Amino acid sequence: MQLILDQPRGSHGLGIVFTMEKSNVEAENEEEQPLEPKPLLSLAPMFPTPSGYDVATQSADPPVVHVTPFTPTGSSSTRPAAASFDRPFTLSPVSVALRTPRHEVELSAEYLKPFLKQKKTTSAKRVRPTKESSEDNINRRSIKKSLNENLVSIAWPSSLDNPRESVEELLIMFDSLRRRTVQLDEKEDTSRRADMKTGTLMMSNNLRINHVKTIGHVPGVKIGDIFFFRIEMCIVGLHAPAMGGIDYMPIKDVGKDQTLAVCILSAGGYENDEQDTDILVYTGQGGNSRKKEKHDQKLERGNLALMNSKNKKSQIRVVRSTRDPFHHSDRIYIYDGLYSIEDSWIEKGKNGFKVFKYKLRREIGQPDGISVWKMAQKWKANPAARENVIQMDLSSKVENLPVCLVNEVSDVKRPIHFNYATGVKYLIPLNRETPVQNCKCRSLCLPGDINCSCARQNGGDLPYSSSGLLVRHIPMLYECSSNCQCSQHCRNRVTQKGIRLSFEVFWTGDRGWGLRSWDPIHAGAFICEYTGEVTDKMKMNTDDKEDDYIFHTACLNDKVLRWNLGAELLEETSRDIATESPKQLPMVISAKDSGNVARFLNHSCSPNLLWQAVQYDHGDDSYPHIMFFAMKHIPPMTELTYDYGIRGAPPGFKNKFPKACKLKACLCGSINCRGFL
Repeated sequence: MQLILDQPRGSHGLGIVFTMEKSNVEAENEEEQPLEPKPLLSLAPMFPTPSGYDVATQSADPPVVHVTPFTPTGSSSTRPAAASFDRPFTLSPVSVALRTPRHEVELSAEYLKPFLKQKKTTSAKRVRPTKESSEDNINRRSIKKSLNENLVSIAWPSSLDNPRESVEELLIMFDSLRRRTVQLDEKEDTSRRADMKTGTLMMSNNLRINHVKTIGHVPGVKIGDIFFFRIEMCIVGLHAPAMGGIDYMPIKDVGKDQTLAVCILSAGGYENDEQDTDILVYTGQGGNSRKKEKHDQKLERGNLALMNSKNKKSQIRVVRSTRDPFHHSDRIYIYDGLYSIEDSWIEKGKNGFKVFKYKLRREIGQPDGISVWKMAQKWKANPAARENVIQMDLSSKVENLPVCLVNEVSDVKRPIHFNYATGVKYLIPLNRETPVQNCKCRSLCLPGDINCSCARQNGGDLPYSSSGLLVRHIPMLYECSSNCQCSQHCRNRVTQKGIRLSFEVFWTGDRGWGLRSWDPIHAGAFICEYTGEVTDKMKMNTDDKEDDYIFHTACLNDKVLRWNLGAELLEETSRDIATESPKQLPMVISAKDSGNVARFLNHSCSPNLLWQAVQYDHGDDSYPHIMFFAMKHIPPMTELTYDYGIRGAPPGFKNKFPKACKLKACLCGSINCRGFL
């Protein structure tokens, strides 16, 4: 038996599933065949449907499965007193048994071993630790110590009462851990998949939610949410199988045991028809292996669960997938809401064997899911197809991609006049005494190169992953400069190349103009720079209109400070997150007369962007470039926001300009809205 750890990221995803060793080809062709896990918990669902189904779930009176609560061993002493069994986190690691048809494997801290480079022993006898294994044990203890010390702060108090926030911040933690794992592994030149390692670490320490299977929507997961790795859906409880395409659960009905499907994943491995955004023709599982002998599909396991769901008229969650536009070998998964099976039949597949077909229809009245993707893809291919366009390119071809200006809700024609500028203009003299960084790397800066001065300036690590994602928020990020010998293709040149997303500026109504993207955005991806005229905050000339287009580094939202927290579980020593806070900068950027798309970023008390100070063209760290990055995965057509962070006047500001200290009502509408900004 073997835990599959070193496959390239593909459409079949991953998970904490232990199975017989498979080839990459076979795994890809059997991606929708579940390993038939038996229930993790004691499940005793009962019908009929209760009345008063929550309107927030966007479905009327679906069948609801009632389950017997299960409390993990040891959780009673570590769980907060006010928390019920189904709240997001247990603060102590627990062991969970996953059953497969042929064997049983216990998930526990033991499965951290493959990631700590411990030597395998050939004997079952206990051996005395060697020097190397002692170091590994110290590393493992430090991970567990970090878990115990940091989980209280990681298990954010608001998540106990807000399932949506629980899901979002758990996914932020996952990707923070994953990006940091990639960064550490690159330095050691290891090839194991970081998403699998991260999933193992989180699930073995019970950092997961919604682990009790239910029919219908999953608390905290919204229609349209996107996932870049299948394990992300596992840890939030949307789709439990790590490789199978059909998620199902046992029920008792009139004295006999049955199964019902709870979620299906259309991931491109079978002959599915999903051209219609409201209809999905789904192919059953089995018989499609390239390594084993092909055969007719059988009415068992997931196929039987789907047939039962059809007969019971039970709703099923559907996750659709599409190619990642920036990494065509990868897939992105989109939660598309609830469907019902309205027909099924058997037909001969392309391989010549019989397959089950299920026709699912999307429940009416739900928010848009995959249909938003279809529209955005059409607009990217042909921007003229976008309706209600005021101007095809607000940047007048200055940006790498056109910036579309759209108004779908009123007769407002365009923003007030400004000069579109992709850079900043300094109205104050800069301190030129500090030289610009200058590495001697040939061609590219490489991870783990101790001679790279740019890596040393960033604390010993290259700040971006190989795909250009920001790994961690740091006080100051140093990109390679024009004086560096590395090429323009160096991974440490991200923000200086300009935007790479297809934006549209749109009229929001009560909050003026806003900004959103036609592209899916990965957490850590670069968005844009805040451009305009840079001056000292004590020298700025303020009035009510200009105040709407001013950026200054007043303070950071606490969520920004917690953006790195997941990565602390990988550190040998605990770090104080306060050290990650950037220093107060004297700079102010006014985008009133000149600016770019960043001037249309609205405020939110629950933002999806953070700003990062970046240097690459001068040495005065008091006046860096202000770059925005994604805090979380952002679906297409989602408004981009950041926290303005101003709850009053900066120190020394109020007495000089009293009229600029008026608090404004916040209209962000988030559950954590402070009311003013």
